[in-house]
This record gives sequence, C-alpha cells and structure tokens, in this order.
Amino acid sequence: MKTIAIIQARVGSSRLPAKVLKRLGDADVLSYDIARCRAIQGVDEVIIATSDLPQDDAIAKWCEEHHVACFRGSEEDVLDRYVQCAKQYEPDYVMRVTSDCPFVDYEMASEIVELMAHERKDIVLLQGELPRGLAVELIAYDALLKIHEVGKEPRHREHVTYYAYEYSEQFEAVRYTVPSNRQAPELRITLDTEEDYDMLSKVAAYFNDPLVSSVDVIRYLQETPEVASINAHIEQKPVI
Repeated sequence: MKTIAIIQARVGSSRLPAKVLKRLGDADVLSYDIARCRAIQGVDEVIIATSDLPQDDAIAKWCEEHHVACFRGSEEDVLDRYVQCAKQYEPDYVMRVTSDCPFVDYEMASEIVELMAHERKDIVLLQGELPRGLAVELIAYDALLKIHEVGKEPRHREHVTYYAYEYSEQFEAVRYTVPSNRQAPELRITLDTEEDYDMLSKVAAYFNDPLVSSVDVIRYLQETPEVASINAHIEQKPVI
C-alpha cells in the first residue's frame, strides 16, 4: 500500500500571516511539520503543497533549502491542489495534514495507516475527541478523485475531504478509536493567531524536541493550565 502525506501550506493568513515560517523552538513550524510526518510509519513520501501565487515563493524556497518535495497549485481550490499533487505519485492513499499543526500526532497517524493497510476502506473516521491540531485524515486516492469530480461547493474545494463527511453514505469507512490519553478536546494545539503562537512557543521551548510525543504535550498542557489558557478562548473559523 503506497501512502503519501501532503501538507497544505501557504503564506497568506488573515489572522497570522506567514505563520508556517515562524520560529518554533530551535527550528520553525514547517520543520516540525516535516519531521513529524516523516516519522509516520507506512508513509512513503511527504510533500508540501502550496499555491502558485508569488507570495508563496517563500515556501517553495524553504522546501528547496530543506530538501523537501514541493508542489504548487491553486490557492483557493485546495482539493484540486491535492489531486494534482497526488497524481504525480500514483498512491493508494493520501494523508491530509495542515501546516498549522506542528504537533500533529505521528504515533496515532502510524496506527491509522496500519489500520487502513488491513481494512482497505475509502476513509478513516476518528471516534473520540482530540485536541484541535493533532489529527490527520487518510483517504483512498480513488475516493479523493471521486470527491474532485462531484464536490462542487466552495466548502468541498477548500476543505478537501469535507464532501466525504457530508455524504458519508457514498463512502466505505473504517473507524479508529482515539485512545483515552488523547481525548482532551478542551485543548487547542494549532496555529492560527498570535495567542496560539505564544502557547506553542512555550510548548516547543519546554520540550525542545520536534518529535515529542503528542501524549506528552497533552499531559504538559493539562498540568500547566497557565500555558493552556493562553489560547483557550480562540474560536475556530466555521466551515461555510
């Protein structure tokens, strides 16, 4: 089973421009993304997919300097960006990762890949509530092509797998139960605002390890509420 991880990344952000190039500990956000995705067992290739706008030349340059595969496509039609990127690798499965999640759970992602290797379904559904910023999505390449063909609404083009959740009856799913030590939905471990960056910087400084276990990050935030509360009030943008 050939599986690729595609990390969507761009410089443009209404709340925190160029957030993925910001320093995080001794590295930067994209370095955390790449290190953790490369640690996912069963993933054959890790690619950053950015837009073809001039402002995202900075991301393409970062990829060249760090010897990371880079694909450039539509800024607004993220679904098409994923499909055109994946076509170059002809995978069986595509893992979707967003670059604003520098502590994505690579250990759990490894278990999800292993589960799909046995089940061979269209998509994995997570049972349980994670902190925002730890999850990955795993979808069959054929299912992604179907979504690309039939998903026409803006929410389908921007959010890549949204159609599969909205019309779940059209897809075969396998369920993965989130371990109890990861079920902490009150925590926010993602990067959208200055408050998020402040909190994540404190986590990175404490561990000083891009491959720190997400379980340890959760435990640290639960034991240091003064850090977890820095961005606890931030609301996620709705899907429209």
